Formats: sequence, structure tokens, C-alpha cells
Amino acid sequence: MTSPTKLQQDLAERILQMVKEDGLGAGAWLSENSAARRLNVSRTPVRAAIDHLARQGLVRRHPNKGVELLSAPAGMAGGALPDIAELAMVRIARDRESGKLPDEISELELMRRYEIGRPELQRLLARLADLDMIERKPGYGWRFLHGPRDLSAHDERYRFRLLIEPMGLLEPGFALAPGWIEEMRTRHRETLERPWRESSAIGFFEMNADFHEGLAAASGNRFIHSAVRRQNQMRRLSNYDWTFGFERVVVNSREHLQMLDTLEAGDRELASALMRSHLRRAMQLRRADGLDGTSSIDAVAFQN
Repeated sequence: MTSPTKLQQDLAERILQMVKEDGLGAGAWLSENSAARRLNVSRTPVRAAIDHLARQGLVRRHPNKGVELLSAPAGMAGGALPDIAELAMVRIARDRESGKLPDEISELELMRRYEIGRPELQRLLARLADLDMIERKPGYGWRFLHGPRDLSAHDERYRFRLLIEPMGLLEPGFALAPGWIEEMRTRHRETLERPWRESSAIGFFEMNADFHEGLAAASGNRFIHSAVRRQNQMRRLSNYDWTFGFERVVVNSREHLQMLDTLEAGDRELASALMRSHLRRAMQLRRADGLDGTSSIDAVAFQN
């Protein structure tokens, strides 16, 4: 048996740390795509790191389905409440969206504001940096990379997505990775079955981001893929601030599942039409809400 490289060992440890931060327990499913994005590496070393975890008996690969977590990291049993850093992330998102957090802030200010220790804060900041949400300032402090939610740009953003995402499904080189549909289907069904709590918005958005980004990657068009990734980065923090309840999670997940079924049947024309309807409905519902952020209808527009 070949010994793992230092990189594979380091990535394996970081994957386990993400599992702990996400509050995942035995039986949860891991996404190579999501891990690669959050760790800012390609899928190849992530795949090797997961193989290393599999040899340790911590995960198991299922052909055409995904990677199952067999054992939760120490200190995070299945079903446990999310740790303090996870809840602090939701509060940071909420305060950033409401304008209570400035563009630049120090670690000391964050520790005082959210009553969090330095080790937990550093883990949280590292995760936000992995997701391209913040960056360290030269010398001292941190800077948010994207401003609070700009309601005036809402329709413009959705018109842009309507131009590229439905057409991405019709690209001549469109090809989904083996097992991707079943992995996505499993993650959506688990989301619908799992009890909803305040920090669940983080995993829900990451699943949504993986869905749209995975379809963009399958287009084979690097410009479509890059544009969708950029859109996800820009809306990530605003979607972590989730106040609209579980009913909109159900709507979103069912529409995604319908697209997955259509793609599995090989009907890309219909899948493209469903994507267009999916995005247009979100834009129209948000506009019908009056752009004042007061109605639960708002959830569809900002999560899709």
C-alpha cells in the first residue's frame, strides 16, 4: 500500500475539520466538488485524500452515488448541535447584511462581538477565507470581499443568470461527471429529511451552489463555469443569513430534483426550460415582494 503524501494527509485532516464544523455525523454524504472549492485545490488531491480516509475506515465510496461518512470526528457525534463557530458565522452573515459590520474588522472586535475564543475564531476566519468571502489585510485585521446585499442589483443579477445557466445545459460539450446526479439527489433528499435549525442555511446554500456550479462545469464552457462560480461567491454571505423558514427549502429542493430527473432521462431541452422557469420565478417572486425584504417569498429569490 502506497503511503499518503504530506499534501494528502493535510487535506484529509482539513476535510475532517470541515466535517466537524458542518456538524455532520455518520451516514452523511461528502462532496468532492464542494471540498475542493472550499480547500482551494483541484478535485484530484481531494480524491486522493478521501481515499486515504477510506483506508482508515472513516468514509466509504459508493459507485455512482458518492462518499459516505462512516465515523464522525471526535467531539462531534451525529446529531450534535453545531459548534459555537458555526453559529457565529450565521450571526456574522446577519450583521454584515444589516450593515452592522464594516468592510474591515479586527479579530479582537469579532471575538468581543460574538463571544468566541481565538481558536474557534481562527477556524471560522480560515473557512470564510477558503470560500473567498474575506481576506486578511496586510499586517492586521480582515476585509470582506463583497458588500452587503444590493437589492437594486437583484433583477440585473437574475437576468444575467437567465442568459447563461439555461443555455449552459444546451452546450454541445455538456457532460455530467459519473455519479453526480445521484450524489446531488441524495444531498437534496437528506436536506428535506434533516431537522432544520438556524445554522442549516450554511449547508443548504453550499448544496445549492454545488448544484448550479456542477451544471455549469458540465457545460464544458469555462466562461459559463467561471461566471456561475463568481455569482455564488457574491451571494454566499447573504444566503447564510437565512430567516425564511423551511418551506422555501422544500420548494427549491423539489425544483432541483425535477431538473435532475430530466437530465437523467437525457432531455436537456426540457431541463433548460425548467432552469429558466426556476430562475424567472425566483426573480418575479422577489419583485412581487416589493424589494423590502419583509416577506418569506424573498427566500426563493436569494437562495435559488
